[in-house]
Order: sequence, then C-alpha cells, then structure tokens
Amino acid sequence: MKIHPIILMIVITLISCGGDTTKLPANAEGFAGIEKELKSEFGDSAYYTDLIIIYNESIGNSISTTVTDAPESLKMGQWTYSSGNWNQTSEVTLEIPEGTKAADFMFQLGEKISLMKLGELVEKSSEQLKAEKDIENPRLEMAFVKYPKNGDVSEAQYIVKLQPENGGTSFTFSYKMDGSLIEMDY
Repeated sequence: MKIHPIILMIVITLISCGGDTTKLPANAEGFAGIEKELKSEFGDSAYYTDLIIIYNESIGNSISTTVTDAPESLKMGQWTYSSGNWNQTSEVTLEIPEGTKAADFMFQLGEKISLMKLGELVEKSSEQLKAEKDIENPRLEMAFVKYPKNGDVSEAQYIVKLQPENGGTSFTFSYKMDGSLIEMDY
C-alpha cells in the first residue's frame, strides 16, 4: 500500500503540533491553547485560586495551578504540568470566613479571566521592552493571574515577567483585568 506524500506530511504535522502544550508560543494564540489544555484536564467549569505559566528554555512551558470542580467542598488539588504530563503535587483544604462561599475566593477561566488576554499582554509587554529598553527578543519567564485573597475580582491582576533572551534583569508588568498597565518594575 502506497501512502500519498502529501497525506503523510499532513498526518506528521498534525501529530507533531497537536497536544504539545510545552511548545506553545508565549502569545495570545499559545495561551489560548494552554487554557484549552486546562479545560481539557479539569473541565470548563473548574475553579482556580492559583494559575502560573512558567517558561524554561530546556523544557518549554510548565503550568502550576490549584483547582477544584467543587468549591463548596473546600478541597482543592495542586497540580503541575510539565513535559506533557499532569501530576498532582498535593491536596489543599481552604479556610474561608464564616458566612461566605468558597467560590467567591476563586476564579474561572472564561469571560472575566482569560489566558488569551494574558497572552496578549505578554506580547504587549514584549513590544514595550523592545521600544523602551531596546531589548531584542525578550523571553517569557513567568505569567500568572494574581487573584486577591478577599475575592474581589475587580482587584485581580495579570502579571507578566520577561527577561532578555540571554538572561539578566527581569521586568515585571502588572495589568488590570481590562489590560491597562498598572506598573512596570525591574
């Protein structure tokens, strides 16, 4: 049986591109892929208290998160994604003020908090470093959602940490949920 070369190339491309979250670029499209991976692993309606994307030159993207699908249980799992595998690292039991709901201290991925938006802000931060600091090819070190302990989503922030391609000073950008810059620090 002879396989047509074009079909073979398409299959190889699909296999090599599909499902490798570690290799996704640090931009809006890449982070949308990371959000898709999270939803695939934990479901569309999962609740998070922490979500960090770390880039390492040798292993690519890794993800660290604390997540649950049942906030009222007050039980969450801490998970890491690295080299294509999810591993639970610990279990967490939340303590919340009496008379409050656990879900009020957590966020979901979707309208208000979007990894695609975080990826856009990585791109924006990179362009700002190129323009203001003359740093070519800044590289993602870390990006995360900083969710306030009081549960007030209006105080939530996107944080982007970049560094020059060959290392050196890290630049941290803090943004409001609407994408407006709060500050750049280094």
